Amino acid sequence: MHPFINIAVKAARRAGKIIAEASQRLDRLQIEAKSSSQDFVTNIDRIAEEDIIETIRRAYPDHSILAEESGETVNADNEIVWIIDPIDGTTNFIHGFPHYCVSIAVARRGIVEQGVIYDPSLDELFVASKGEGSQLNGQRLRVSNCNNLQMALLGTGFAYKNAGISTEVYLQMFSEIIHESVVRRTGSAALDLAYIAAGRLDGFWEVGLKAWDMAAG
Repeated sequence: MHPFINIAVKAARRAGKIIAEASQRLDRLQIEAKSSSQDFVTNIDRIAEEDIIETIRRAYPDHSILAEESGETVNADNEIVWIIDPIDGTTNFIHGFPHYCVSIAVARRGIVEQGVIYDPSLDELFVASKGEGSQLNGQRLRVSNCNNLQMALLGTGFAYKNAGISTEVYLQMFSEIIHESVVRRTGSAALDLAYIAAGRLDGFWEVGLKAWDMAAG
């Protein structure tokens, strides 16, 4: 595996352990609402993110980092950026709904080249390198061969109020799709994209995603 993947996997598994342990005592979570009343962050998001960044910094102290909770640290002399979401699916995590993941991507000059998505609930590790395909727990993945909407299982996410699209427009979009296909809303864009690679979903769409939501996927 690429050296970046090795570090990303190490960081993701360490963070996954923190998250898995916290999932056994959800009553102790410290929860805050962010800019949207539907967007939350917990102390575990921050602890996991700090651990991921520490793991990356030990190996690559000069690389830039874009992380959901702590923002961006940029080294102007370096073309590498690590893009991190410590818990994609925080609302699921808060409620004990076991569908969330650690998402870590590496971009070179703005192009994502490496991606790791780790689901600690199922111990599923998705890994991809540009031009080399993707794997789940070491087994090569293949996308679905479905080629029509009528037979498709699609994933989506419901846009928050600040996603740049009105509720009416989004509902019209959703209505048109749901009359053609079966749609699931799981609450983790990163996992939905990984599920496309695994052939579990045939497609996915969502409006207003940030880089950390989708880079690894």
